[in-house]
Amino acid sequence: MPEETIHESEETRSRRGIATFLRRITRRLRRGEPVPVNDEGTVAVDPPAETELEVEIERGDGSLSLEIELEWPEEEGAVDTDARESKATFEVYEDNAGEHRWRLRHDNGNIIADSGEGYASKANAEQGLGSVRKNAPGAAVADQSVDETIEAEEGGSKATFELFQDAAERWRWRLRHDNGNIIADSGGGYAAKQGARNGLQSVKTNAPGAEVEHES
Repeated sequence: MPEETIHESEETRSRRGIATFLRRITRRLRRGEPVPVNDEGTVAVDPPAETELEVEIERGDGSLSLEIELEWPEEEGAVDTDARESKATFEVYEDNAGEHRWRLRHDNGNIIADSGEGYASKANAEQGLGSVRKNAPGAAVADQSVDETIEAEEGGSKATFELFQDAAERWRWRLRHDNGNIIADSGGGYAAKQGARNGLQSVKTNAPGAEVEHES
């Protein structure tokens, strides 16, 4: 039977971006969970407990290539080309002032992230949530209550989660891009710092593969 390409993608990434991708795969393999192979989490494979691992370095036409390949019998590990990695949905809507906003709602009904501000157009709101999708997973966490920054394990982000306590002594977070713009916030406050940490971690996990719905 001839070989069939089920999924293929190619793009230029920084070394930190490559590390982000490989660490994501490594964590899932270690936990024995299906492994998403694209950033959106819509394609995933579920390898068996043991697979053939092949590492190959090739030289040709003035370039080098490193290939890492896992191979297993098809009946021992499935591939899902219609996976839904996220347990949340981006809702794009128009507020009472006629501005466009988005919110990230978990499947349990809770809103776990908010755009924080309105946009002049729906396209701008979608661009804003797209930046959150891209930057949230690898963002560092800066705890402003103790002046401490914890680098994210993944790396490769152009934004930082700022964890802070507001005037009412509620814990909140905001996601600030390197350009200074706040691209997402927690919306409501949390009674405990750990609750805010759990909230931003949920955004890290669920934002990349979340579907987008438009409210009429």
